[in-house]
Amino acid sequence: MKKKCIVMFSGGLDSRLVVKIMQEQGFEVLALFFNLPFGSGCCDKDCSFNFAQRQGIKLKIFDCTRGKLLKEYLNAIKRAKHGRGAGINPCIDCRIFMFKKAKELADKKRIDLVVSGEVLGERPMSQMKKSMEIVEEKSGLNGRLLRPLSAKFFPKTNAEEKDFVNREKLYNIQGRRREKQIALAKKFKITFPSPAGGCLLCEKALKERFKFLLKRGIREEEAKLVGVGRHFLIDYCWIVLGRDEKENKIIELVGEKTGKLIVPDSPGPSAVILDKCKKKTLEKVHELIRAYSKGGGNRIDFEKYKL
Repeated sequence: MKKKCIVMFSGGLDSRLVVKIMQEQGFEVLALFFNLPFGSGCCDKDCSFNFAQRQGIKLKIFDCTRGKLLKEYLNAIKRAKHGRGAGINPCIDCRIFMFKKAKELADKKRIDLVVSGEVLGERPMSQMKKSMEIVEEKSGLNGRLLRPLSAKFFPKTNAEEKDFVNREKLYNIQGRRREKQIALAKKFKITFPSPAGGCLLCEKALKERFKFLLKRGIREEEAKLVGVGRHFLIDYCWIVLGRDEKENKIIELVGEKTGKLIVPDSPGPSAVILDKCKKKTLEKVHELIRAYSKGGGNRIDFEKYKL
């Protein structure tokens, strides 16, 4: 019977390396990608799919941007039990959420081994030894979670004890420098994306915004607006204005489904009001649109917008 494992796949260098490491050890790999509403790792699901195809592995996507998974994810980050970073980011709880889902999938498919590209000390909150031990315990993956790049710093997994995995071919990489990983990428002849983007929950500038939104609640379509445009809270109404044509289009698409969409007749920012409001709120939004419009913009026809 062919050996199988699930690899937690972000699309970045570390997760690409562990795919190759497990293939080198004779495992059939199922890559698991989490599409998260506020940031999904080093590349998007299309980039991950392309890599999976080139490496001949299966790719499973958990789309946490909608439906039941979005509700579960928002609940997990709202009720963080293991602290937050400089922003609102509950990195440990977020990882526990993902690893629990990985365990559910592994149990369903009768796969004993879950593999992660985590590197000891690479992230200040979620990849310190104590944090990594908490994630393993709380996710229910004790003895089943292998981190090949830093495996020599952790006890043997069940797979290593049973010689399904050759521990001598695993690594003792730690810290934030990536020279060893880049050398391995050359060995395995793989390309990888440059670090970019990241999770919006980690942004200090968005901390107060997320505090308000998590308390208020975020609907499926609204999640697309969190990192877009200029945000205002006026008379307890959440309002978003576009900063350029691209953001205006996003706001218009979401606004048509979720709230009161205001598109000025002259060049300027589109706006969406995402809560019930009074006429005086519309008037304030109009003043904002005029303030951010070239030439001051035109008056808004309030009769077009139902209160």
